[in-house]
Amino acid sequence: MAQPGGRAADGQQRVHLDVHTSAIEELERAGATVLSPISERQHWAVMADPEGGEFCGFVREKATEYRLMELVVDSADPEAQARWWAGVVGGEVGHEPDKPWYWLESVPGLPFKYWVFNPVPEPKTVKNRIHWDITAPDLDAVLAAGATLLRPKDDEIGWHVCADPEGNEFCVFLPAVVEDSDGEA
Repeated sequence: MAQPGGRAADGQQRVHLDVHTSAIEELERAGATVLSPISERQHWAVMADPEGGEFCGFVREKATEYRLMELVVDSADPEAQARWWAGVVGGEVGHEPDKPWYWLESVPGLPFKYWVFNPVPEPKTVKNRIHWDITAPDLDAVLAAGATLLRPKDDEIGWHVCADPEGNEFCVFLPAVVEDSDGEA
């Protein structure tokens, strides 16, 4: 499991992506800027996309075509966040005893190997630039687990906007309701 990269201090974003690359210069040619280069202490580069959004680039001898490596969420309580999300989406909680971060792995349908929760001392204060979407059999189960409903599905959006226990926004997509020939669900 890769070490998490960015931090949320001083207005930085709390959620970022880690990507595989064959060279940091490849990401720079695509428009990214190096904020913190690879070093002996840090085996990844902290980058900014053209709009300033942070992500981390991990150089691989052979980068796969699918570049997304993991989702990293800064958390006041990474263990509680990992366990909460495991209860909502499934998967296994991982942790190394000598490391402060926790992660989910083996999450059904997750398009990357790890979902990392990295410790930070400060609580979330602003809306995340990056959020995730989940599917659920019904909204009540997500709310009963401790999510907060921020915006229900309505005539403008076909999903529910919620927040996890630390306030991270996510969208919940429910199964489509199939109507019978009389127009009833």
